[in-house]
Amino acid sequence: MPRGDKSAYTDKQKRKAEHIEKGYEERGVSHEEAERRAWATVNKDDGGGNKSGSGRGTHTDNPAAHKGGRKGGEASANRPDAERSASAKRAAETRKRHEEERAQH
Repeated sequence: MPRGDKSAYTDKQKRKAEHIEKGYEERGVSHEEAERRAWATVNKDDGGGNKSGSGRGTHTDNPAAHKGGRKGGEASANRPDAERSASAKRAAETRKRHEEERAQH
């Protein structure tokens, strides 16, 4: 099978790659790069192509789709202390205001 041949992938894997590719393109990544990243993600998630047929596929936990929480703290840590502190104070005021509104109802 030549490199780049997608015949060993299931329809679900192909749909998944198409969806990922579309997301990258919407964020301004070129078509070729988006396609490359999409298939790399499918391979990372599912361990490559699977033969079709009942019971032939392997279970996927979609590990690439679960990175969001780990990446979020990095952006916050790179902000200046004063900015983080001001944001935290605003959040505390909002929580307090919401709590008071709930108590009134």
